[in-house]
Amino acid sequence: MRKLALTAALHAYLRHHAYTILSVCCAFGIFAAVFSLYSLPLEAVVYACVLTAACFMVIGGIRFAAFTNKHRELVRMRERIALNVDAFPPAENIIEEDYQALIAILDENRRHILSETDRLRTDTADYYSLWAHQIKTPIAAVGLLLQSEVDSESKREISRQLLRIEQYVDMVLGYLRIESPSSDLVIAEYPLDDIVRQAVRKLSKLFIHSKTKLELAENLGTVLTDEKWLCFVIEQLLTNAVKYAPGGTISICMEDSETLVIRDTGIGIAPEDLPRVFEKGYTGYNGRTGQKSTGIGLYLCKKVLDKLSHTIRLASRPGVGTTVRIGFHVTKL
Repeated sequence: MRKLALTAALHAYLRHHAYTILSVCCAFGIFAAVFSLYSLPLEAVVYACVLTAACFMVIGGIRFAAFTNKHRELVRMRERIALNVDAFPPAENIIEEDYQALIAILDENRRHILSETDRLRTDTADYYSLWAHQIKTPIAAVGLLLQSEVDSESKREISRQLLRIEQYVDMVLGYLRIESPSSDLVIAEYPLDDIVRQAVRKLSKLFIHSKTKLELAENLGTVLTDEKWLCFVIEQLLTNAVKYAPGGTISICMEDSETLVIRDTGIGIAPEDLPRVFEKGYTGYNGRTGQKSTGIGLYLCKKVLDKLSHTIRLASRPGVGTTVRIGFHVTKL
């Protein structure tokens, strides 16, 4: 590999100095013609050419070594993630100085654009985070008002829609937080039963309204994770299961000591959609046929679990149901 790189550098060096080499050859030709016109001995011509060629080869070798070192240094700079234009090798002529000056201007413009983009992204994230927190107050107030009134079918429907609104708000907050460079992760060992029950309690009205049966295993064990983010993932997965398995059965259990399984008896997912279910904005056939899916839920689940060093696998058969497996083996103590 190094020999190939050296050969490539030699070819580049020869191309770069093609006019110099051509000038030297012309000089040899002129010398030979002049010596021939004056009928000087051939040995003198050859001797002069050999000495001249030797001088040019020594100088060219020194210059080629400097050329190769500069090339390697530039390649190392190119391979580094952060490029510091101040670390460029010293310019050898005014043309290289001009190129370095242009690169410095472009780098300054790039830094300015990145800084402005980061500022705008931060401002947008701060605004939507504030909006999401503020809108939770009227949502909670409406929920309390509904609880104080006599129960009826219309109020149950309003309560269900209110839960959906709250879920969408949580999804916005989750999206903003997980995309930020510093997610508020608190990694510790937590009882998995408590996390799952938190999600089930929050979605209890959704289970009741859809008449979906829940089978929850006991003693799910403990996992090394972030409680809030894992609860968010389980809520998203259970919401999807209820949405696509109304009146069916959802079971939650541990397949082994390191894999949480959420299985439903819903309509399933088409085989051609399975490879893309974790893509951002991808809804699939079921999401486009009356369910009004956003295509964000599973994408966020994958992003969150990647940050937690957990795994997620999804298997499904149309008309039979869907099985989601969350693996904790990467961070299990």
